[in-house]
Amino acid sequence: MKTPLSIYRGLPSSIYVLFASQVINSAGSFVYPFLTLYLTQRLGYSALQAGMALTFSALLYVPGSLVGSKLADTIGRKPVMVTFQILMDLTYIACGFVEGTKFLLPMVLLAHLFDGAVDPAREALKSDVTTMENRQNSFSFLYLGHNVGYAIGPFVAGYLFLLAPSWLFWGNGIAGLIATTFVIFKIPESKPSDEVLEASKTWKSTEKGEEGGILKALRARPQVLLFTLFLSISWYAYSQMYFALPLVTTSLFGSSGSRLYGNLMGFNGLLVVLFNPIFVHRLKSNHPLTNCGFANLLFMITFIGFSWVTRSPFFFLLAIGYTFAEIIQATNDHYWIANNTPITHRGRFNAIIPMIVGSGNAIAPTIGGAIITNYGFGVLWIITAAAAFIAAAGIFTLRLQEKEQAL
Repeated sequence: MKTPLSIYRGLPSSIYVLFASQVINSAGSFVYPFLTLYLTQRLGYSALQAGMALTFSALLYVPGSLVGSKLADTIGRKPVMVTFQILMDLTYIACGFVEGTKFLLPMVLLAHLFDGAVDPAREALKSDVTTMENRQNSFSFLYLGHNVGYAIGPFVAGYLFLLAPSWLFWGNGIAGLIATTFVIFKIPESKPSDEVLEASKTWKSTEKGEEGGILKALRARPQVLLFTLFLSISWYAYSQMYFALPLVTTSLFGSSGSRLYGNLMGFNGLLVVLFNPIFVHRLKSNHPLTNCGFANLLFMITFIGFSWVTRSPFFFLLAIGYTFAEIIQATNDHYWIANNTPITHRGRFNAIIPMIVGSGNAIAPTIGGAIITNYGFGVLWIITAAAAFIAAAGIFTLRLQEKEQAL
């Protein structure tokens, strides 16, 4: 009899190595979840100023991603991933030595620039070592690894933020370097050969290779572009969990709000660890777009709830809602995109698509900060819920169009 965990048996060996690397990396992911609180409470930024800083940080992803994606499709996945990951980790370690000074924010921004170059190579490598048959289970397993680590990291970071803020940065960098050693010694280069890439142009598959540059390839796959645009709206909504939620908890609970926020993030990671294989096992028969549409409806309900809760137990109850929505979307969106990405453009697709999706993440702090400053948290959460509803409606519409084309 198959159990939920049985879906993780027989995956490619590189996926198991990436899983171990992901657990360590995520367990040391201290900086980003607490960056809003760090800027507002440690450096004295206003909500709007912190939002603008985070938006600029997200924009730096673009040049890094463009460089990393081109190199990943030419030089290879592994050297690009390893080089920029090490640069990012060393930058975070350097941040710890200038913690609390004016030099801190520029160095964090530089680290995010390097992070932008890592992601396209890593995502292309994940697609290279998997097939359509094992890709959803493999991606789900890596997502599980991220949250195994993330169930630990925020708990620790919540205390480091108050007691030893320099270790937010040192711990992040050291964990990243340890995780990178797994990739260096255990994962071979995965970039397909020129012969395979040329032959792929005749495949009768959604991964079929395309001629020309990235814009021509995107025009050949308009459904991918539309889905990406709807995901950007969804990410705008979800990003308020990292920007607005810590501001809400500290506004309601004072100095203990940072610990509450860390506990919520850790609780989120723990729920993912427990329920991720169950959701993948139970929803695998559904179309990925259908699952993503329902996930955004659940996001909408959760965000409406945040507009009125004021007691900590209700925050944990709502955390269950947005975590379940996160699991459903995270185990379906990358899977669908990877299956509809041409093998010839994996690196570049994995730069352009996160840039479009990340635009929602980029504008969320600035828009969120402006709404909070002028109208308060209640209005922010209602607008955020509306964004999730728009994303759900768009994804369901795309699924209906796909059904009509299949007839």
